[in-house]
Amino acid sequence: MNKIQLYIQESYSELINKVSWPSWPELQESAIIVFTSSILIALFVFLMDFVVGVRPEGSIWSGLLGLIYSSF
Repeated sequence: MNKIQLYIQESYSELINKVSWPSWPELQESAIIVFTSSILIALFVFLMDFVVGVRPEGSIWSGLLGLIYSSF
């Protein structure tokens, strides 16, 4: 039980005294970068799926692979 108590005390001390927490402006900047990157990656994946992906029968756009497959 003593080891668990020591572990909790050392963990708390490290979080309070040794960890460097970001400032509010740094945190906002990082959040904006992550949000923007996520949107760009999602759009890139959507475009890849739209252009290359095969769609179900009867759809208007079947993608480039769909056009290749339909030519055979």
